Amino acid sequence: MHIPDGYLSPQTYGSFLAIMVPVWTMASRILKRRFQTRQVPMFAMSAAFCFVVMMFNIPIPGGTSGHATGAALVGILLGPWAAVMAVSIALIIQALLFGDGGITAIGANCFNTAVVVPTVGYWTYRFLAEGSKVESTRRMISAGVAGYISLNVSALIVAIQLGVQPLIAKNALGQPLYSPFPLQVTVPVMASTHLLFFGFAEALITAGVFRYFQKSDPAMLQSVSLPRPHIA
Repeated sequence: MHIPDGYLSPQTYGSFLAIMVPVWTMASRILKRRFQTRQVPMFAMSAAFCFVVMMFNIPIPGGTSGHATGAALVGILLGPWAAVMAVSIALIIQALLFGDGGITAIGANCFNTAVVVPTVGYWTYRFLAEGSKVESTRRMISAGVAGYISLNVSALIVAIQLGVQPLIAKNALGQPLYSPFPLQVTVPVMASTHLLFFGFAEALITAGVFRYFQKSDPAMLQSVSLPRPHIA
């Protein structure tokens, strides 16, 4: 999921950076207006949690790596806008200090992991958990399913970003200037590895930590508002 330098064309990474700048601006404004002081420690812990989880990268064919992110959990606990900032901070630190993900690809990597995963995870969770009690097993399962689906959606987007590069720019001999792998390679590789392995890792992490909060601090989950009254 961490795309390195040299795999995306300037047209691609420039476009995603242009997308992320207003997203970061909007997220910061919303957090200033809505974020409560008691949530600040959780925000910092969430960024640190994602940083640690995403450091366990496994290289896979197609020009990227696979790993869990923890981003779906952050989106569920704090909301998508807070997750955008928390996960972006973790990704930017990884790229700048540890070379984990390219500097030029920061916009694309943040879109894929800090926007897609928390947003898809949050809304999937809300849809599946609607009307259930905070302490119910249904909510825990919903969180796990949300983690699984959101990571696979993000992986598909990464595969498309990489797979279209041979169509965007080639040299005089017809060789790709950036990622050399076409969609016929990137999509099956990313889909299979995430559907069969990394998605389940994300689901287990999301459901496991969610279950921990259900037992130790259910009040934390009360902030995850669901539109219907609680029923058994």
